[in-house]
Amino acid sequence: MTTGVLHETAADDVAYDVAIVGFGPSGAVAAGLLGARGIRTFVCDRAHGVYDKPRAIALDHEITRLFQNMGVFEQIKPYLEPFTDSVFYGVDGQVIKRMSTVAEPFPLAHTPSVVFTQPPVERILRAHAASFPSVTIALGQQLLNLSQDESGVRLELQDDKGHPSTVRARYLIGCDGASSTVRTLAGIALEDLGFDEPWLVVDVLVNEQGLSKLPVTSVQYCHPERPATMVIGPGRHRRWEISINPGEDPEQLATPEGTWKLLAPWISPADGELWRQASYRFHALVAEDWRKGHAFIAGDAAHQQPPFLGQGMCQGLRDVSNLCWKLAAVLKGAAPDRLLDSYTPERKGHVTALTTRIKAIGKIIGERDVNKARARDAHLLEESDGVVKPVPRQDVQPPLQDGLLSARQHPKRGTLFPQPWLVTASGQRQRMDDAVGSGWRIVLAAHASQAMRQAASASNSLTEGVVQLGTPELTEADGLLEKWFAENNTVAAIVRPDHYVYGVCQNPGELSEQLNALDTLLETVPN
Repeated sequence: MTTGVLHETAADDVAYDVAIVGFGPSGAVAAGLLGARGIRTFVCDRAHGVYDKPRAIALDHEITRLFQNMGVFEQIKPYLEPFTDSVFYGVDGQVIKRMSTVAEPFPLAHTPSVVFTQPPVERILRAHAASFPSVTIALGQQLLNLSQDESGVRLELQDDKGHPSTVRARYLIGCDGASSTVRTLAGIALEDLGFDEPWLVVDVLVNEQGLSKLPVTSVQYCHPERPATMVIGPGRHRRWEISINPGEDPEQLATPEGTWKLLAPWISPADGELWRQASYRFHALVAEDWRKGHAFIAGDAAHQQPPFLGQGMCQGLRDVSNLCWKLAAVLKGAAPDRLLDSYTPERKGHVTALTTRIKAIGKIIGERDVNKARARDAHLLEESDGVVKPVPRQDVQPPLQDGLLSARQHPKRGTLFPQPWLVTASGQRQRMDDAVGSGWRIVLAAHASQAMRQAASASNSLTEGVVQLGTPELTEADGLLEKWFAENNTVAAIVRPDHYVYGVCQNPGELSEQLNALDTLLETVPN
């Protein structure tokens, strides 16, 4: 089999560094991240092509920053549009809550929340993965079994015609969806976080007549008799998520006739074209373990959450972003295998905390008891003193709490490090990651002392660069990072390759202490 292109068959008993089962967004991004690092990667999927209907509809700036780092953001950008505000309407039609975005300058140099069209974006991600000679892609392949030994994993595959093959790899990532075969074969159980509701999801391409009838923001209809959501997607795409009442037949509601009946409060068949409709049960589930020996799970294989903040696909891409730089470090001998043990506590903790917050949003939207819904409305209005103020969606993102983090506590430990716009010596604007890369970094405030610079230069072997603001090469356009340093009373930040803050420091002693601890954590020893 030739590498770096799409194929329909799998090579028999070929050894790779990493095998990925599932070539959806999470699998494609994982393959691209590993391919860019020269890791020998095999990825397979049962399907031959990209599913041609939109599923996810929202992304956030952490993910568009990831696309930037991968070098595909400009290709994907035409399929993105800013997410409008989301307005919550209560029992009597009054506004009870409003979710918005932060003001510029944006903290990651990207629009904080966007809507997108998934199929073309997914095709770009697949093509990117296929562009690397170290990546082998086999489509039409079903995983039948897997086994593990001290050296890695062995996959037993079968193609559409029943032909068997095997693939060996040191590590395996299961990105194969909610009914994950990898998760099942690895013996990983799911924990129920307590959410199970039937909803109808509808995508409509609305015409001009229909657009004139619809709100100009996205809306959460917090009505006890029929909670619903309307999201403004790219162009003429509008999405409805409509709760299914007890006694209703989900399959009948997913027919065109049933769907148009539920859409009647907004539009009629004369106002647009049904693009997709399907009934789902929204769950809140998280895997007990995300690693079993040499096998890992990511994306929907590891977690499922209600859609109320549009974080489903974001969570999967965070998973593989977290895991792949660690796999590359271990495979290249720059870190011990135990680094990979940080994946479960970091991602499981983050997903569980965010899912809890998503459930709280769902509780606001989906309260079915009229009296409790009125009490909810009154409470929210009382909290806002009767004037509903926009709450940035990004405020719901929790920090990492456990894993590869400094022992020194600080509010910014485990949070995403900002990315400012820089002004180059020639006067051009450039995002910081494009200027300094996205490996391990020690970022110093402009006023950092010579002693701080000396402490930073004695950093551990994984740190790829020391960055100090205020130099001609690194002059901020908007003062975003200088404000961040000042507000957090710190002078230096140790930043991981996935842009999460390992730790912050106020003086050379703290910086040396944290770098020495990091050296110990990442010390390469025989696995």
